[in-house]
Amino acid sequence: MKNITPNKTEVTSAENSGNKSALPFNRQNYILMLIGVGLILLGFFIMTLDKEEFGFGFLGITLGPAITFIGFLFEFYAIFKKK
Repeated sequence: MKNITPNKTEVTSAENSGNKSALPFNRQNYILMLIGVGLILLGFFIMTLDKEEFGFGFLGITLGPAITFIGFLFEFYAIFKKK
């Protein structure tokens, strides 16, 4: 009897065939993500600067949350940005 074995072929994924890096994001994405995290932290810091009772002043109610929200939007942009 003959031993029938299939030829061994090298299987490469289409995803990594022409890609040098296996990371999901490039350097620019990571820099944009760090900027977004910085904006989020800046928004929370601005909220703590409010001197009104329970943070009901302009900094705690309007400016801080707006900058935090912009930071989250910036994070979504950084994640979905392609080359």
